[in-house]
Amino acid sequence: MLNALTIDLEDYWDVYSRDWLGIEIEPTEAVLQNTQWYLETLKRFDVKATFFVLGGVAKVFPNLIKQIAEDGHEIASHGMGHTQIFKVDKEEFRRDIVESKKLLEDLVSCPVTGYRAPTFSIMPETKWALEVLAEVGFEYDSSVFPISGKRYGWPGFHKGICKVELTSERNIIEVPMSTISVVGRSVPVGGGGYVRIFPYWFTRWALRCIERQRPGIVYLHPYEIDARSKRIDIKHLSLEDQRKAMRHHKMQLRNRKTMREKIIKLLSEFEFAPIRQVIARCGNMGSWAIKGAG
Repeated sequence: MLNALTIDLEDYWDVYSRDWLGIEIEPTEAVLQNTQWYLETLKRFDVKATFFVLGGVAKVFPNLIKQIAEDGHEIASHGMGHTQIFKVDKEEFRRDIVESKKLLEDLVSCPVTGYRAPTFSIMPETKWALEVLAEVGFEYDSSVFPISGKRYGWPGFHKGICKVELTSERNIIEVPMSTISVVGRSVPVGGGGYVRIFPYWFTRWALRCIERQRPGIVYLHPYEIDARSKRIDIKHLSLEDQRKAMRHHKMQLRNRKTMREKIIKLLSEFEFAPIRQVIARCGNMGSWAIKGAG
């Protein structure tokens, strides 16, 4: 089975500062250094991936995006500023994805046809976003987590790559994130914090189970290999918000020291490719009708 390897190209400090501290900062050199490790490691294993690039990172480090494309990886959009879809209206969302698409296409001189929403924020209440993505020329989306979660999730959504039939008579391919059934419950696996927190044997077992039926979708971030920390100024926040911000920060730092070894094991034991190549292999994908998406 050919699985999809994806990397959400964002800077932890940039996103954390905006989302949790209410402070705007530019992406830092950390994202550049960490992404270089990924590029060198992927080249070592002769693996190509899909990079979902945040527009803010592309603006600050345009040569990095060009290098990723020159290395043969797929460039896709992660939006401009990592704002969850439920925080914007339809027109704001359209402007964001159009700006991101044009920025990336101008940098790499080829069509950008894939999208992933910040924090997997395409859910039942934001399903209208699929319609907008199709309208502006995206061919596939990889934002849906078919789980019932606190921060994101679309319970009951098709678990495999599928063609979504929209109300406008358009369609878009959805590449949902990987889950596995454990005691009757859909458990997220193969990505981000789940790879960090779960022991490697569990991730390996889960992906082996998934690839018996469908491609596994693995997602990573540059910052997950970076165990460095720094002082965070949270004095301007309320006491409750300070506690929330610190809990999130501690969770995001957990097990980062294990990630390089885990990633190398994944690359050694599984076959990976960019999403567009995996889609091309899925000639018999099912369909999933979305009613009322407009």
